Amino acid sequence: MFSQELWLENERKCAVVRKSKPGRKRQELLAIAFGVKVGLKGGFLWSPLKLFACSQISSLVRRAALTHNDNHFNYEKTHNFKVHTFRGPHWCEYCANFMWGLIAQGVRCSDCGLNVHKQCSKHVPNDCQPDLKRIKKVYCCDLTTLVKAHNTQRPMVVDICIREIEARGLKSEGIYRVSGFTEHIEDVKMAFDREISNADERLEAVHEVLMLLPPAHYETLRYLMIHLKKVTMNEKDNLMNAENLGIVFGPTLMRPPEDSTLTTLHDMRYQKLIVQILIENEDVLF
Repeated sequence: MFSQELWLENERKCAVVRKSKPGRKRQELLAIAFGVKVGLKGGFLWSPLKLFACSQISSLVRRAALTHNDNHFNYEKTHNFKVHTFRGPHWCEYCANFMWGLIAQGVRCSDCGLNVHKQCSKHVPNDCQPDLKRIKKVYCCDLTTLVKAHNTQRPMVVDICIREIEARGLKSEGIYRVSGFTEHIEDVKMAFDREISNADERLEAVHEVLMLLPPAHYETLRYLMIHLKKVTMNEKDNLMNAENLGIVFGPTLMRPPEDSTLTTLHDMRYQKLIVQILIENEDVLF
């Protein structure tokens, strides 16, 4: 007859064995799937093997999603590969082999993030599905890249502009002949570029930059923005909204460190925009 202590000890050992078998089974199955032998020292191989598995699974999921997603319009797009230096172990998402080397181990598509060997990039099919987070602008962007990133047949800027023109501009004299003001055109282009990025992420980024200011600068800017917000609350009388105040205060508050005329002219629209954001979101940012 077993004593109670001996029985409990035996039960504990059995529990450990039962618990370890599924893990061991997963290691063996994964090793077989990728053609790797896992022996007594398999624990040393298990961590990089898991990283490899994750990279391959993510690649398979991405390609499967592109294959079975009927919502994407069938536009072929070549990958925009650029030489890339990877940190940590990485595997090619095309041939599933390890990327050797310390620098420039392979290439990465700057539009969708696909990682492959430089040699494999020549054989990758034209199935690039751009990630919207990687597309920074609407203008000066490849047309196919833009429509595939937004999953539309045409660029949204074309649809929006044509819809507005047909709604209230078809009877305008000199339509398409008379040029608009350059500043207004640039403002519209910037507005389209801003609608790609998330508004909350933009405010969070501005807030992080404000936290880097010295205390005296931060307090002065905060006090000024509270005042300018009060000015905009009387817009009906003074005709000064956040955009107009941004034009006035932008060059002063956001003056570049180097007094360059070209730099000042180039940054003027961005100076106005950041001051406008500060005024409109004063209660959130400060």
